Amino acid sequence: MSDRQAFHPFVLALRGTVARNALGVVFLLLAAAFFRLQVLQGDRYRMKSESNRLRPVPLPAARGLILDRHGAVIAENVPGYSVSLLADDEDSLRAMLRRLEPIVRLDSAATERVVGRFAAAPYQPTVLVKDASFALVSKLEEHRTELPGLVIQTEPKRVYPDSSIVAHLVGYVSEVTQPELEGAYSGRRPGTIIGREGLERQYDSTLTGADGVRFVEVDALGRVVREQGAANTLQEVPGRVLRTTIDLGLQRYVASIFPPGKRGAIVAMDPWTGDILALYSSPAYDPNAFVGGIAPSLWDTLNSDPNHPLLDRVIAARYPPASTFKLATSVMALRDGLVTFASHMPQPCRGGFQYGTRFFQCWDPRGHGSLNLSQAIANSCDTYFYQLGLRLTVKAILEGGAALGFGMRSGIDLPGEVRPAFPDSNYYDRVYGRNGWTQAVALNLAIGQGENAQTPINMVRFYAALANGGHMVRPHILAGDFPSTGAVDLPDTTFLAIRQALIAVVEQGTARAVRLASLQLAGKTGTAQIPESPNTGWFIGFAPADRPQIVVAGVIEGAGHGTAVAPYVARIIERYVLGPDTTAPPGAIRAVRLAMPEDTVRGTSPVATGPARGAAPAPAGRARADTARRPAARAGPVRAAAPPAPAPRAVTPAAPDTARGPAARAGPVPGAAPARVDTTRRPAVRVNPARRVTAPAKPVPIPPPPPEDTVPPRPGARR
Repeated sequence: MSDRQAFHPFVLALRGTVARNALGVVFLLLAAAFFRLQVLQGDRYRMKSESNRLRPVPLPAARGLILDRHGAVIAENVPGYSVSLLADDEDSLRAMLRRLEPIVRLDSAATERVVGRFAAAPYQPTVLVKDASFALVSKLEEHRTELPGLVIQTEPKRVYPDSSIVAHLVGYVSEVTQPELEGAYSGRRPGTIIGREGLERQYDSTLTGADGVRFVEVDALGRVVREQGAANTLQEVPGRVLRTTIDLGLQRYVASIFPPGKRGAIVAMDPWTGDILALYSSPAYDPNAFVGGIAPSLWDTLNSDPNHPLLDRVIAARYPPASTFKLATSVMALRDGLVTFASHMPQPCRGGFQYGTRFFQCWDPRGHGSLNLSQAIANSCDTYFYQLGLRLTVKAILEGGAALGFGMRSGIDLPGEVRPAFPDSNYYDRVYGRNGWTQAVALNLAIGQGENAQTPINMVRFYAALANGGHMVRPHILAGDFPSTGAVDLPDTTFLAIRQALIAVVEQGTARAVRLASLQLAGKTGTAQIPESPNTGWFIGFAPADRPQIVVAGVIEGAGHGTAVAPYVARIIERYVLGPDTTAPPGAIRAVRLAMPEDTVRGTSPVATGPARGAAPAPAGRARADTARRPAARAGPVRAAAPPAPAPRAVTPAAPDTARGPAARAGPVPGAAPARVDTTRRPAVRVNPARRVTAPAKPVPIPPPPPEDTVPPRPGARR
């Protein structure tokens, strides 16, 4: 085309049309792109812009309160301070830590923990100090201009007002670790507080609320330019309130009277519902020390302490049940029809029992004479139960004990409960071979020794069944209804006779030093022999004996005898049933004894003065098979004429019944009727008002018991 033709009007018009069309297409494409960016994807890019300008700061939710049955606070929250840092990368974070070094002292391990938190959540504030003091916060505020990424905020701080008194009951909290974030707590954010032990751990999901979030505005360098009003705040939702069955007043009282420096445990329970009223283990620790992170030195001290303060002895320590197990032996024999409460054994107690080439010692070397079952329980005669164990046989004791739940956990709603040590029916064949053991094993098992070690919570559960007529309630701390886990199949008349025998233990037997004038108490002493250690004392009691409101188990290591534990349990029961105004000040353990000889009632085992007649001495030259487990002042039976007419009961304060001479012997008349206590002579019992409270409007789910905690069916009766 020539130059003249190139500028022809038609050609120019054509070119203009093409150019206009091309520009139109370009503008259409730009418009489409703008429409896509600003309309279709506007929210996405707006979010990106906001994320560059705003940084989220979590608002930790307060954990739910833990209350006792009356609404008193066991665990609560108070305002605290946390210090965090906003950094673009790890190098910036380390530089900020170096600038903070004069104010916040961190060792290398603590520095690496902070860096680890940043790596887990780089776009969130990295927690530097979880529980900062007001003095530290004040210093940091003075240097805020030098620390542009500094974030200080208030957040709830867990507090336990009663500290060590509730330590093993409530547990403690601490920050979740990185391995836990990758495992069981994968849905939580770094820095989250979780329950570690006790109720805090058992009901962690209930107590944990939903965290909120607020936003701070930063510039291009990541420096905070505005903290308030940068964007809308999502408020946190606190955790749910946990209402328990604990009587905090009783819990405090238990801790106040527990002997200082002693190891042991006390647990109190409602025998009809399984409500745990008090749970105390000694020694304890301060759960407040774990809030905000425990000092490494204190953690090492707690773990290396030979007294093991972190151990909850109510659910995680096992002791030979000793004579408290004699009630289980009695229940097995009564259930199988092998004895009645009037049954005597072939050999009377003369200080022990000869079996083969070995002499098994009774705790009282003077002997008890010929006793029936009720009298044997009241006087805790080992010789009687040696023979009863032989009559049952080892296999029957093991199968019967399993049916009563002695080989299973109680199912209490606390983490860390251990299974009691109780052999199964094939244990001795597996360990010693079919011909490697004899029925002599039954002698030890019948009196609660041998390969038998129980937790206090499991023993209090069994005695609750004796108190309530055979229902195996499930111990629990969460307020609510928990189903029973089985039953002891015996007639009501048998349970009545068992309670009468346990009353006789306190009225005239091994625990007569704690007999109360205003309240009829039933219970059983026990003295566990542990190799190379002082004897451990047991006492398990309940009251009022005719309609029990509370059952309490106490165990004290190194107490020497069960009679040394009985006063503490008696005072706890007395305080709960009669009220706090009836109890002496802490430390003044009051012992009372039966006034003699007037305190006799026809139909009971009489108390007599003078040396016991008819009780044969222990065979000369015999070596003791076991050490004496109760004070030497225990007395054997007496053979006497009909008792005098009953005189009014008199209870006089006295020193603990640990050093009575022959003139003070007390024991049953062989062949006498089962012990029965005349309750008409007692003043009316004043009972405290109902202590139970209703569950919250949104009940906390009741956790199921462990799979093995189903009581197996009772084996068939044997004669």
